[in-house]
Amino acid sequence: MRSVSTERLQEYERRSAWILTAAAILFLALYAWPILDPGLPFTVVRACSIANFAIWIAFGLDYLVRVTLAPSRRQFVRDHLLDLAVLVLPLLRPLRAVRVVTALARLNRTSISVRGRTTAYVVGAVLLLGFVSALAVLDAERHSAHANITSFGDATWWAATTITTVGYGDQFPTTPEGRFVGVGLMIGGIALAGTITAALASWFVEQINTAEQAETTTRDEQLALLVAEVQSLRTELTTRPSDGTA
Repeated sequence: MRSVSTERLQEYERRSAWILTAAAILFLALYAWPILDPGLPFTVVRACSIANFAIWIAFGLDYLVRVTLAPSRRQFVRDHLLDLAVLVLPLLRPLRAVRVVTALARLNRTSISVRGRTTAYVVGAVLLLGFVSALAVLDAERHSAHANITSFGDATWWAATTITTVGYGDQFPTTPEGRFVGVGLMIGGIALAGTITAALASWFVEQINTAEQAETTTRDEQLALLVAEVQSLRTELTTRPSDGTA
């Protein structure tokens, strides 16, 4: 029974993956447009809000369907706490757009190595998380009297220095909502930056090992060739007929 439920869940996720990815892209576009263009007419802003709310409901229904199909609902909830938090907390809804990165996992697995897919996945997650965080902090800070993040350029600079843990301190959030976004970006930045660092270190170690193995192989081949030449020369000397000279 459990295996049947697992197969049904996997089949549903396979069929709905691209639809939900497209919905996440649309969500990101509708969320970013009013923030990047604050001069939009009220009707357009309202339409974007309604469309985003409809997409949020669709993601909520998707979560309920997956919970229903899961072999263990309690285990599913524990394994998908971020999905639940994004649905319950309105401030986290922009992070739903991070689902776009899952499309990178569907790249051609025969032409791209595991490390290549992982690197593309992580880099995509870093860029998208930074972009979404910049939008969210700008949306939270723009109308604050004490704000120093008042443009998308300021927000992008703040996101870049935060996600890389540099933290110059020249741009920082002053509102509770902006600081909450900052905390989320710090946590995500540490995790993703650590993943990238580990991947680079692993790549360097692998390259060194490959070079050492190639050097060892070349030396062994040269030694084997030399031994073969010596043996050939010895065989030739032992089998050469004597010329009868005393």
